[in-house]
Amino acid sequence: MARDQRTAAAAREKFAEFAGNRSPALRAELVTAHLGLAHQLARRFTNRGEAYDDLVQVASMALVKSVDRFDPERGVEFSTFATRTIIGELKRHFRDRGWAVRAPRRIQELYLELGHAVDTLSQELGRSPTVAELAGTTGATEEAVLEALEAGQGYRTSSIDVTDHQDESMADRLGSVDTKYTGVDDRSVLAPALAKLPEREQVILQMRFVDGLTQSEIATRIGVSQMHVSRLLASSLDALRLAFADQP
Repeated sequence: MARDQRTAAAAREKFAEFAGNRSPALRAELVTAHLGLAHQLARRFTNRGEAYDDLVQVASMALVKSVDRFDPERGVEFSTFATRTIIGELKRHFRDRGWAVRAPRRIQELYLELGHAVDTLSQELGRSPTVAELAGTTGATEEAVLEALEAGQGYRTSSIDVTDHQDESMADRLGSVDTKYTGVDDRSVLAPALAKLPEREQVILQMRFVDGLTQSEIATRIGVSQMHVSRLLASSLDALRLAFADQP
């Protein structure tokens, strides 16, 4: 207990110091010290159709924001403040990017809440919960629960490679695609913006989105931390988004 208290006191002192000098080195130290919290919260949102590495990236960027915005003078523990920020960013990620078919925001949020409620009630009851039990747990009406569960069917579209009862997929019925023309427009818009990025960022984007490497694999290859790879990816993608936004 005494050791935990000393650790907490040391952390508060570092946050107070960072609030005064905004040292990049101290900032990195505080972020690194709390990466475990980001990973833990990201794991809560697994098995919902999003890659774990992507969830960790969202949670880690939210952790950086938490360190930058935390005010030690308010008397709130950093873990409490950061948890709210990280969970908020993860929910926003699912709300904004995770739906193949767009649903109203209230339905998206209820669907995510229902996922947690189903897990909890299934453990407590030893069976799948009823709609009425889910409504009682979430405070929503049974009609809203049914609407959210139905909307959840559009969270991810089915692959055209899924076979039917005749062992034939939709892809089997489609004509072949000339790959030379695939993404021509996107590449023509993206090329100038990519060319403006530093060479290392271009290599990292290639490794992540073309070669399919994870952030940890990229970090090992180029000799930096995974957090640094995450920051470089985020800044590069922001630059590319701005380039697309500026297109007429």
